[in-house]
Amino acid sequence: MTRDLDIISSALIFEGLPEQHLEQIKNVSVSENYPKGKIIFMEQDEGNGFYLVAEGRVKIFKVSPSGKEQILHVFGPGEPFGEVPVFSGRRFPANAETIRKSRLLFFPRTAFLGMITSHPSLALNMLAVLSMRLRQFTQQIENLSLKEVPARLAAYLLYLSTEQESEDSITLDISKGQLASLLGTIPETLSRILNRMNKQGLIETKDRTIRLLNREGLESLSIDGKKNEVT
Repeated sequence: MTRDLDIISSALIFEGLPEQHLEQIKNVSVSENYPKGKIIFMEQDEGNGFYLVAEGRVKIFKVSPSGKEQILHVFGPGEPFGEVPVFSGRRFPANAETIRKSRLLFFPRTAFLGMITSHPSLALNMLAVLSMRLRQFTQQIENLSLKEVPARLAAYLLYLSTEQESEDSITLDISKGQLASLLGTIPETLSRILNRMNKQGLIETKDRTIRLLNREGLESLSIDGKKNEVT
Protein backbone atom coordinates (compact mmCIF):
# COMPACT_ATOMS: atom_id res chain seq x y z
CA MET A 1 0.00 0.00 0.00
CA THR A 2 1.36 3.40 -0.98
CA ARG A 3 2.06 5.65 1.99
CA ASP A 4 -0.46 8.44 2.45
CA LEU A 5 2.34 11.00 2.63
CA ASP A 6 3.67 9.87 -0.76
CA ILE A 7 0.20 10.14 -2.29
CA ILE A 8 -0.33 13.60 -0.84
CA SER A 9 3.10 14.90 -1.88
CA SER A 10 2.59 13.71 -5.49
CA ALA A 11 -0.81 15.41 -5.90
CA LEU A 12 -0.92 18.65 -7.91
CA ILE A 13 -2.98 20.33 -5.23
CA PHE A 14 -0.12 19.93 -2.73
CA GLU A 15 2.77 20.37 -5.16
CA GLY A 16 5.79 22.29 -3.87
CA LEU A 17 4.76 22.34 -0.21
CA PRO A 18 7.50 21.66 2.37
CA GLU A 19 7.46 18.27 4.09
CA GLN A 20 6.34 19.72 7.42
CA HIS A 21 3.23 21.14 5.76
CA LEU A 22 2.57 17.84 4.00
CA GLU A 23 2.76 16.09 7.35
CA GLN A 24 0.18 18.50 8.78
CA ILE A 25 -2.10 17.84 5.80
CA LYS A 26 -1.74 14.10 6.25
CA ASN A 27 -2.61 14.42 9.93
CA VAL A 28 -5.99 16.04 9.16
CA SER A 29 -6.87 13.46 6.48
CA VAL A 30 -9.03 10.39 7.07
CA SER A 31 -8.42 7.19 5.08
CA GLU A 32 -11.65 5.53 3.91
CA ASN A 33 -12.14 2.27 2.00
CA TYR A 34 -14.97 1.82 -0.51
CA PRO A 35 -16.12 -1.23 -2.49
CA LYS A 36 -16.82 -0.95 -6.22
CA GLY A 37 -20.12 0.78 -6.97
CA LYS A 38 -20.31 2.66 -3.64
CA ILE A 39 -21.85 6.15 -3.61
CA ILE A 40 -19.47 8.61 -1.92
CA PHE A 41 -21.78 11.61 -2.00
CA MET A 42 -24.90 12.70 -3.81
CA GLU A 43 -25.71 15.97 -5.51
CA GLN A 44 -26.90 18.52 -2.94
CA ASP A 45 -25.26 16.69 -0.03
CA GLU A 46 -23.50 19.06 2.35
CA GLY A 47 -20.00 19.89 1.10
CA ASN A 48 -18.22 19.13 4.36
CA GLY A 49 -14.85 18.35 2.80
CA PHE A 50 -13.10 16.97 -0.25
CA TYR A 51 -11.37 13.76 -1.28
CA LEU A 52 -8.11 12.57 -2.82
CA VAL A 53 -7.97 9.21 -4.59
CA ALA A 54 -5.27 7.03 -3.02
CA GLU A 55 -6.21 3.84 -4.88
CA GLY A 56 -8.93 2.93 -7.38
CA ARG A 57 -11.21 5.03 -9.60
CA VAL A 58 -14.10 7.40 -8.95
CA LYS A 59 -16.64 8.80 -11.40
CA ILE A 60 -18.35 12.16 -11.01
CA PHE A 61 -21.74 12.22 -12.70
CA LYS A 62 -25.14 13.82 -12.96
CA VAL A 63 -28.49 12.17 -13.68
CA SER A 64 -31.20 13.77 -15.83
CA PRO A 65 -34.89 13.79 -14.77
CA SER A 66 -35.41 10.93 -17.23
CA GLY A 67 -32.71 8.87 -15.53
CA LYS A 68 -29.93 9.28 -18.11
CA GLU A 69 -26.45 9.37 -16.59
CA GLN A 70 -23.77 11.76 -17.83
CA ILE A 71 -20.27 11.15 -16.52
CA LEU A 72 -18.41 14.43 -16.04
CA HIS A 73 -15.03 13.16 -14.83
CA VAL A 74 -13.22 9.97 -13.91
CA PHE A 75 -10.50 10.41 -11.28
CA GLY A 76 -7.63 8.08 -10.39
CA PRO A 77 -4.78 7.97 -7.85
CA GLY A 78 -3.40 11.36 -6.84
CA GLU A 79 -6.42 13.33 -8.11
CA PRO A 80 -8.70 15.38 -5.81
CA PHE A 81 -12.44 15.76 -6.22
CA GLY A 82 -15.28 17.52 -4.42
CA GLU A 83 -13.00 20.44 -3.61
CA VAL A 84 -15.28 23.25 -4.88
CA PRO A 85 -17.46 23.32 -1.72
CA VAL A 86 -14.31 23.80 0.38
CA PHE A 87 -14.06 27.32 -1.04
CA SER A 88 -17.74 28.04 -1.73
CA GLY A 89 -19.23 26.52 1.41
CA ARG A 90 -22.05 25.12 -0.73
CA ARG A 91 -23.41 21.66 -1.43
CA PHE A 92 -21.89 19.13 -3.82
CA PRO A 93 -22.93 19.97 -7.41
CA ALA A 94 -22.85 16.35 -8.67
CA ASN A 95 -22.68 12.71 -7.55
CA ALA A 96 -19.57 10.62 -6.87
CA GLU A 97 -19.32 6.82 -7.05
CA THR A 98 -16.45 4.33 -7.08
CA ILE A 99 -16.04 2.33 -10.29
CA ARG A 100 -13.37 0.14 -8.70
CA LYS A 101 -12.54 -0.89 -5.17
CA SER A 102 -11.00 2.32 -3.84
CA ARG A 103 -9.24 3.94 -0.94
CA LEU A 104 -9.82 7.67 -0.51
CA LEU A 105 -8.31 10.33 1.70
CA PHE A 106 -10.95 12.69 3.09
CA PHE A 107 -10.05 16.24 4.15
CA PRO A 108 -12.65 17.88 6.45
CA ARG A 109 -13.55 21.39 5.33
CA THR A 110 -13.08 23.16 8.67
CA ALA A 111 -9.63 21.71 9.31
CA PHE A 112 -8.50 22.35 5.75
CA LEU A 113 -9.65 25.97 5.70
CA GLY A 114 -7.57 26.52 8.80
CA MET A 115 -4.52 25.21 6.97
CA ILE A 116 -5.18 27.46 3.97
CA THR A 117 -5.21 30.46 6.31
CA SER A 118 -1.84 29.42 7.69
CA HIS A 119 -0.29 28.44 4.33
CA PRO A 120 -1.29 30.80 1.47
CA SER A 121 0.68 28.69 -1.04
CA LEU A 122 -1.91 25.95 -0.51
CA ALA A 123 -4.65 28.35 -1.64
CA LEU A 124 -2.68 29.10 -4.82
CA ASN A 125 -2.38 25.38 -5.53
CA MET A 126 -6.12 24.92 -5.10
CA LEU A 127 -6.79 27.82 -7.47
CA ALA A 128 -4.53 26.15 -10.04
CA VAL A 129 -6.48 22.90 -9.76
CA LEU A 130 -9.83 24.69 -9.99
CA SER A 131 -8.64 26.61 -13.07
CA MET A 132 -7.63 23.33 -14.71
CA ARG A 133 -11.07 21.87 -13.93
CA LEU A 134 -12.73 24.91 -15.49
CA ARG A 135 -10.73 24.38 -18.69
CA GLN A 136 -11.75 20.71 -18.70
CA PHE A 137 -15.42 21.59 -18.31
CA THR A 138 -15.19 24.19 -21.08
CA GLN A 139 -13.65 21.60 -23.41
CA GLN A 140 -16.28 19.04 -22.48
CA ILE A 141 -19.13 21.47 -23.12
CA GLU A 142 -17.61 22.33 -26.50
CA ASN A 143 -17.28 18.66 -27.41
CA LEU A 144 -20.81 17.74 -26.35
CA SER A 145 -22.47 20.74 -27.99
CA LEU A 146 -20.44 21.20 -31.17
CA LYS A 147 -18.99 17.84 -32.12
CA GLU A 148 -20.41 14.50 -33.15
CA VAL A 149 -19.52 11.38 -31.17
CA PRO A 150 -16.69 10.25 -33.54
CA ALA A 151 -14.89 13.56 -32.96
CA ARG A 152 -15.39 13.32 -29.20
CA LEU A 153 -14.00 9.78 -29.22
CA ALA A 154 -10.99 10.76 -31.32
CA ALA A 155 -10.21 13.64 -28.96
CA TYR A 156 -10.51 11.38 -25.93
CA LEU A 157 -8.18 8.73 -27.40
CA LEU A 158 -5.58 11.41 -28.13
CA TYR A 159 -5.99 12.78 -24.61
CA LEU A 160 -5.39 9.30 -23.16
CA SER A 161 -2.27 8.84 -25.27
CA THR A 162 -0.87 12.04 -23.75
CA GLU A 163 -1.92 11.08 -20.22
CA GLN A 164 -0.43 7.59 -20.57
CA GLU A 165 2.64 8.95 -22.38
CA SER A 166 2.20 6.54 -25.28
CA GLU A 167 2.23 7.47 -28.96
CA ASP A 168 1.08 4.10 -30.29
CA SER A 169 -1.09 2.28 -27.76
CA ILE A 170 -3.46 3.16 -24.93
CA THR A 171 -5.41 1.20 -22.35
CA LEU A 172 -8.98 2.12 -21.45
CA ASP A 173 -9.17 2.44 -17.68
CA ILE A 174 -12.97 2.49 -17.65
CA SER A 175 -15.59 0.21 -19.20
CA LYS A 176 -17.00 0.95 -22.64
CA GLY A 177 -20.35 1.69 -21.01
CA GLN A 178 -18.71 4.31 -18.80
CA LEU A 179 -16.81 5.70 -21.77
CA ALA A 180 -20.08 6.04 -23.68
CA SER A 181 -21.57 7.99 -20.76
CA LEU A 182 -18.49 10.21 -20.59
CA LEU A 183 -18.83 10.99 -24.30
CA GLY A 184 -22.57 11.63 -24.07
CA THR A 185 -23.73 8.64 -26.08
CA ILE A 186 -24.90 5.04 -25.62
CA PRO A 187 -22.80 1.83 -25.72
CA GLU A 188 -24.32 0.63 -29.00
CA THR A 189 -23.39 3.84 -30.79
CA LEU A 190 -19.89 3.76 -29.32
CA SER A 191 -19.38 0.17 -30.52
CA ARG A 192 -20.46 1.09 -34.06
CA ILE A 193 -18.06 4.04 -34.13
CA LEU A 194 -15.17 1.95 -32.81
CA ASN A 195 -15.84 -0.66 -35.52
CA ARG A 196 -15.97 2.05 -38.19
CA MET A 197 -12.70 3.60 -37.00
CA ASN A 198 -11.12 0.13 -37.11
CA LYS A 199 -12.23 -0.34 -40.72
CA GLN A 200 -10.95 3.13 -41.63
CA GLY A 201 -7.50 2.20 -40.32
CA LEU A 202 -7.52 4.87 -37.61
CA ILE A 203 -7.28 2.45 -34.70
CA GLU A 204 -7.03 -1.23 -33.85
CA THR A 205 -8.88 -2.48 -30.78
CA LYS A 206 -8.31 -5.59 -28.69
CA ASP A 207 -10.27 -5.78 -25.45
CA ARG A 208 -9.33 -2.55 -23.57
CA THR A 209 -6.14 -1.95 -25.56
CA ILE A 210 -6.38 0.44 -28.51
CA ARG A 211 -3.55 0.97 -30.98
CA LEU A 212 -3.49 4.39 -32.63
CA LEU A 213 -2.64 3.59 -36.25
CA ASN A 214 -3.23 7.03 -37.76
CA ARG A 215 -2.69 9.90 -35.32
CA GLU A 216 -2.96 12.51 -38.06
CA GLY A 217 -6.34 11.13 -39.05
CA LEU A 218 -7.51 11.11 -35.43
CA GLU A 219 -6.31 14.67 -34.90
CA SER A 220 -8.13 15.81 -38.03
CA LEU A 221 -11.31 14.07 -36.92
CA SER A 222 -11.10 15.51 -33.40
CA ILE A 223 -10.70 19.06 -34.72
CA ASP A 224 -12.84 19.07 -37.84
CA GLY A 225 -15.53 16.60 -36.81
CA LYS A 226 -18.16 19.19 -36.12
CA LYS A 227 -21.85 18.43 -36.00
CA ASN A 228 -23.45 17.78 -39.36
CA GLU A 229 -19.99 17.13 -40.86
CA VAL A 230 -19.38 13.58 -39.63
CA THR A 231 -21.76 10.76 -40.45
